[in-house]
Amino acid sequence: MPATRGVASEISQENRQDHPVVQHLQREVANGFVLYANYKHYHWQTFGPLFRDLHLMFDEFAKEVLETIDDFAERIRMIGPNIENVQLKQMQESAKIHSAGAEQSMREMIEEADANLMIVIKGMREGARIADENDDPGTVDLFSKTVQIHEKHEWFLRQVLKKKDGLAG
Repeated sequence: MPATRGVASEISQENRQDHPVVQHLQREVANGFVLYANYKHYHWQTFGPLFRDLHLMFDEFAKEVLETIDDFAERIRMIGPNIENVQLKQMQESAKIHSAGAEQSMREMIEEADANLMIVIKGMREGARIADENDDPGTVDLFSKTVQIHEKHEWFLRQVLKKKDGLAG
């Protein structure tokens, strides 16, 4: 057996669909799609005194999260199984976060985005721990890099919520 084949089987030997590392990766693909859709929703629905800043911030968040989705999907394929839940409805159902609500105030949208991010951040930290326990440094690295993006987004939202400037309604 060629050396490359041996390495490939070693990397993917335990990574079935029901493997906890794969399940966490699958969940983050789904969470990423829901976050992206939510950020675009907030971007399009932004109004009020902070319109420009919030409109641009949510668009930036959407672009940054969209770039992470492919990394998670490719990691799943790299370590073994096919990607499940590839239809939008399936992704929404398997995500741990909720789709954006309708007819919300700016404050409600930002609070909802912040709450969703806390769920994603906790899930990514858990995914990194499980990947580490399963001797999967590549997945640990992916979670470590990506969680920092979400932590930065959450920090921005938290700061906007502290100010309360123009977010009363």
